[in-house]
Amino acid sequence: MPFPSATHRFPRVLADAAGFELAIAIRQGFDRHYAIFRQAAVDARALFEQGDWQALQRLNRDRIAFYDARVQECVATLAREHHATAVDDALWQQVKLHYIGLLTGHPQPECAETFFNSVCCRILHRAYFNNDFIFVRPALATEYLENDEPAEAPTYRVYYPRDEGLDTTLWRILSHFHFEAPFEDMSRDVALMRAVIEARLGLVADNFQIHVLSSPFFRNTACFAVARIINADTVLPAVLAIRRRPASDVAPASLYVDALLLEPRALATLFSFAHSYFLVDMGVPSAYVAFLQSLLPGKPKAEWYASLGLQKHGKALFYRDLLHHLRHSSDAFVSAPGIKGLVMIVFTLPSFPYVFKVIRDRFGWPKETTREAVMARYRLVKTHDRLGRMADTLEFSKAAFPRARFDEALLAELKDGAPSMIEFDGDDVVIQHLYIERRMTPLNLYLRDGDDAAVDHGIAEYGHAIKEMLAAGIFPGDMLYKNFGMTRHGRVVFYDYDEVEYLADCTVKTVPAPPDEEAELGAEPWYPVAPGDIFPETYPPFLLGDARVAAAFKRHHPDFFDPAMWRAHQNAVRQGRVADVMPYPAHLRLAATGAGAPAAGNAGLAPDAERDRRSV
Repeated sequence: MPFPSATHRFPRVLADAAGFELAIAIRQGFDRHYAIFRQAAVDARALFEQGDWQALQRLNRDRIAFYDARVQECVATLAREHHATAVDDALWQQVKLHYIGLLTGHPQPECAETFFNSVCCRILHRAYFNNDFIFVRPALATEYLENDEPAEAPTYRVYYPRDEGLDTTLWRILSHFHFEAPFEDMSRDVALMRAVIEARLGLVADNFQIHVLSSPFFRNTACFAVARIINADTVLPAVLAIRRRPASDVAPASLYVDALLLEPRALATLFSFAHSYFLVDMGVPSAYVAFLQSLLPGKPKAEWYASLGLQKHGKALFYRDLLHHLRHSSDAFVSAPGIKGLVMIVFTLPSFPYVFKVIRDRFGWPKETTREAVMARYRLVKTHDRLGRMADTLEFSKAAFPRARFDEALLAELKDGAPSMIEFDGDDVVIQHLYIERRMTPLNLYLRDGDDAAVDHGIAEYGHAIKEMLAAGIFPGDMLYKNFGMTRHGRVVFYDYDEVEYLADCTVKTVPAPPDEEAELGAEPWYPVAPGDIFPETYPPFLLGDARVAAAFKRHHPDFFDPAMWRAHQNAVRQGRVADVMPYPAHLRLAATGAGAPAAGNAGLAPDAERDRRSV
């Protein structure tokens, strides 16, 4: 029901009707968004079965933009049909109350509340963000929420191997996904999985059971079935990695179980903040998150939602977690440890495991870029396949922090280095734009302070990270160790994106022979260097200053400075091959499937005892 202006005094009945119509329009906007979101997961299943990896990557990339597009559509509808920009304060409160009523029994109430906030924040001034007009705290509980629609599958299925035998149970688990493509040899896969479970489980208790989430998870070139095994008082994660073998002259395309992951650390890596989001069809996302959190209780709900593709709700939960933490802590925001960046001011709250990054107003030499270019590169990484090697970022605008919690030296650094990004509003510091990432140990500090074993591991991981990024078609640009971090799970992850480029847009070059000795010893290169040129042979002086580091490079990545390795990756990317980097170590693969051998055309990737990489 349209209404004329904020100054018009409605009778109570008309005001309630107008508020109700607005609430309905916002819920319809959310329901449209979530229906499209779910359809993407349905489409991902078909693309997986067809082996169309490029289309699957495009779908995952495009889905990230779905949310903002639907919010903008809803805002336009509210402005056009309901004059929403002219709504007075009292009516906005009515809208929220009606909206709460409309979400009673809704299968995605928490995500619908976030959608409401996004719509309102596009219409209202920032001064309203922390009042009764939006959902600062959730209004509806999601505990034990299940979908009551008869056509919907339950959140998870329960199997009792003691009653029907473990082989039959595993057979039923694989069959219940109803893939169109057949399994190559289900009897073989079942036998291999049984052997892994029996070796890990030991004695079987009376309550032995397996719970399996009904919808498979799709990402990159793999499908994952997520489960938990309950045996006495033990709860084990159990993830089946299902892969597709392409058709050949003698056999059609088929599926096989490549690995069975039974350790929390493997699950943590699979759902890492450095991986792209999964595509998974969820009727009740809160039930999926509750299931997953039972397997890794220490992982915040915000990161679970983001990993499942609901990154906007994950962002909302993160901010609530931050506000809660600030209320129950007393330490100050300080500059992050490590070498200060030329592009970003980075600070952290020691008691909170994240870093906050603000783009400087001016960049130090030799950086030649702009704020817009830096933001574009962060968007590039956000939508690209990150393969577990590039940290996810949360992007915030006009974020308010209590001024009293800032170290004076940090405040001075922000006012000096990024004055356009800082506003003081009463007792708050309002940062106009910032990025937030999981905190890691900067790799340069890890290598500096580590023993020989740590240095060896750090360089092995660094080389793997670079090679996997190249396989994904990304050139990191600035490859100094300070731009990489070591996670608590022992993986090296890239986190500084102001110089990233598409590998296909670069030119890998070999350093030409110097014309004479004077040119070779000169301060400037004797050969032309154009934007986008890559000279791997020039990297050793910047990376091999420590003898332990040099020895580790020689041991793990002797091809790292060879232009041929870089060109091999570049050629694969230009030919349209999609990197197939498995998010679990090679020793966890069910080797008898015959899937362990790298595919042809994977030149440039050195053998690795900890990981098997293929390019398809």
